[in-house]
Amino acid sequence: MRIAVIGAGIGGLTAAIALLKRGFEVEVFEQARELGEIGAGVQISPNGVRVLASLGLMNDIEAVASEPAGKCVRLWSTGQEWKLFDLGSVSRQRYGFPYLTMHRGDLHQVLVKGLRALSPNAIRLDTRITDIRQDADVVRMFASGQEVASADFVVGADGVHSQVRQRLFGDDEARFSGIVAWRGVIDAETLPAHLRQPYGYNWLGPGKHVIHYPVRSGKLVNLVAVVEQSQRWELESWSQKGSREDFERDFAGWHEDVHHLIRAVETPYKWALMVRDPMSSWTKGRVTLLGDACHPTLPFLAQGAVMALEDGYLLARALHEHGGDIARGTAAYEAARVQRTAKIVQGANENATRFHNPQLAHAEGAAAYVDREWTEERVRQRYEWLFEYNVETLAL
Repeated sequence: MRIAVIGAGIGGLTAAIALLKRGFEVEVFEQARELGEIGAGVQISPNGVRVLASLGLMNDIEAVASEPAGKCVRLWSTGQEWKLFDLGSVSRQRYGFPYLTMHRGDLHQVLVKGLRALSPNAIRLDTRITDIRQDADVVRMFASGQEVASADFVVGADGVHSQVRQRLFGDDEARFSGIVAWRGVIDAETLPAHLRQPYGYNWLGPGKHVIHYPVRSGKLVNLVAVVEQSQRWELESWSQKGSREDFERDFAGWHEDVHHLIRAVETPYKWALMVRDPMSSWTKGRVTLLGDACHPTLPFLAQGAVMALEDGYLLARALHEHGGDIARGTAAYEAARVQRTAKIVQGANENATRFHNPQLAHAEGAAAYVDREWTEERVRQRYEWLFEYNVETLAL
C-alpha cells in the first residue's frame, strides 16, 4: 500500500515512522521549503513519551528534553506557592515513563531524524497540496491545479487550517474563545535562580494565567501567558509578533516574578485561541485526518502534541492489525480516538474556566479555591485517565 501523509508536523512524522516500521510505503508532503518549526515549548506527558519510546527515539529525546521535578501553582498577586504532584520519579513509577518538557523544534528534529533513518527521501518539501480527489481505487493529490502524486491512502496531518479537512468536510466553524495567548522562549541564564527551578509553574489569576517550564535540558524557559479579553481578535497565527510593552500591560499588577519573565523574552508572540466543536468522524473513503486537522484544542490540558503522537501511532497500528484494509483500519482508528480526543478538548475548555476563576482575585479566597480544586484526588481525576493511556495494549 502506498500511503501519503500531508504535513510534516509532529503527528504526520509520527504516523510516517510508525507506518514505515510496519512495512508500508510512505511519502510525506510538506509545504515548507525547509524543515523547522516555530520555537516554543511543548509538554509531553507519560502517555506521549510512551509513543516516542515505542518508535525507538528515547535516546535522542532524553538528550534534548527536560524532566521537571513537579508542578506548582502560584498566586498572581502574592506569589504564594502550592506544590501539586511529582512529575519525576513518581511519574516513572506510576506510568512507566517520565513527564517531559521540550522545545518543539527539538522534538521535531528528533522525529525528522527518525523518519530519515528509515527512509532518507520520504519527505517531499515545497509541495503544498491544495486539492485531493479520490475514487474507489486511488487518491490523487494536486498542487496549484496540477496533479503531483497519487496514493492508495492519504493521511491529512496538515494542522488546524487543514486543506484536507476542508476538502473532505467543508469549512469548519471556528469561534473566538475570548482568550488571547502570549508566548516566548527565554535564555535561562538571564533569569534569577528561583525562576530557573526544574518545575512546571502555573500562575493563576482572575481572567488570566501564566505558565513557564524548562526546555532544552534546562537551557531555556518556555513562557505562555493567557488573557481573557472582550475585544474581538481572531488572528490564529503563531508567527504574529507582539510588543513587550503590550505584554506587560496585559499583566499589570501581577507579581514581579511574572514581569521579570516577560521582560526576559526577546521576541514575544501573540495569537487568538479559537474553539471548534469536536468532529464525530475523520474519514471519508481512502482519506483520514489526525492531530490538529481533526481535533484542535485549547492548550489548557497540555495534550495537543500528545494527541497527535497518539493518533499517528494508533493509525499505523490499526491499519497493520487489520491487514491493510482501509475501511476496517480507519474504523478501528476512529473508534479508539474520537471519544478520547473529544473528552480532552472538553477538559481543556473546563480548565480555562478553572484557571481564571474570580475567586482568585483575593489571597484569602484564592487559597481556599486552590486547596479545593487542586487536591490530590481532583488532580488525579483530571489527569490519571490521560497519563495511563497505553497505545501498545489498547484494543483495536
